[in-house]
Amino acid sequence: MSQLRKQMIEDLELGGYAEGTRRVYVAAIRELAEYYRRSPAKLTRDELRIYVTHLRETRCKSASRLRGHLAAIRFLYTKTLGQNDKVSFLSWPSAPQRLPSVLSVDEVAALLRSLQVPTYRMAAMTLYATGVRVNELCTLETRDVHARRGVIHVRKGKGRKERLVPLSPRLLGQLRAYWKQARPEPPYLFAASVARGPVRAVTVRKALHRAADSAGLTKRVTPHVLRHSCATHLLEAGVDVRVIQAILGHSSISTTTRYARVSVALLKQADGLLDRLAP
Repeated sequence: MSQLRKQMIEDLELGGYAEGTRRVYVAAIRELAEYYRRSPAKLTRDELRIYVTHLRETRCKSASRLRGHLAAIRFLYTKTLGQNDKVSFLSWPSAPQRLPSVLSVDEVAALLRSLQVPTYRMAAMTLYATGVRVNELCTLETRDVHARRGVIHVRKGKGRKERLVPLSPRLLGQLRAYWKQARPEPPYLFAASVARGPVRAVTVRKALHRAADSAGLTKRVTPHVLRHSCATHLLEAGVDVRVIQAILGHSSISTTTRYARVSVALLKQADGLLDRLAP
């Protein structure tokens, strides 16, 4: 491991960056070094401009992927190397504001019926009922379920932010029945079936894909689709958007209000304008 790479990893850890983010940043800088076959510390501002143009035109087909590379480059030169002037030209590309994919209530029910393995069925039910992210779900422990308070404690949320999510009586009953049947290996609520430790996010995703095919759903179903569906259905049920924001752990309420754009129930409230006109 080069000294520069080691120093960057240490700086990322000191900054509290998540493990996944650290891997992405280090990989992006490795690609930069391989492109020029020189240490990034020796690159000039003009060379960085050329590389960013290369990323935009050939390497990164999506705005999110490009932003990841640019964020890694900016971190290296501003934090680790202290060479802010070399990257002062960087600007962030705007991402298209796509509508989130949402399942109907009937589609969620069909999906759950198609999940035969208790761990995956209960994981999907929890994703939908609480709106937690799949990485948050995988690290849930039995101690995080507070039956008397009616909440689940998410200890390892995005950005290391803890929060509480609702635990309905029905979800609690399902969790108790699942625990008696599956007996997951402590301390995790959803333990892996073969290896020790929690169930992996990729395993949950694959289970959802298979169940969606089995249920005949035409939409691509992922853990995040269940999160989107949870938020949209809460909004349609009349739950205040600020409550939904707290449940999902959104930093900005603008992230939460986008679900109003896909709520069929809300849209139907505005479809009778012509009926008000005189014939």
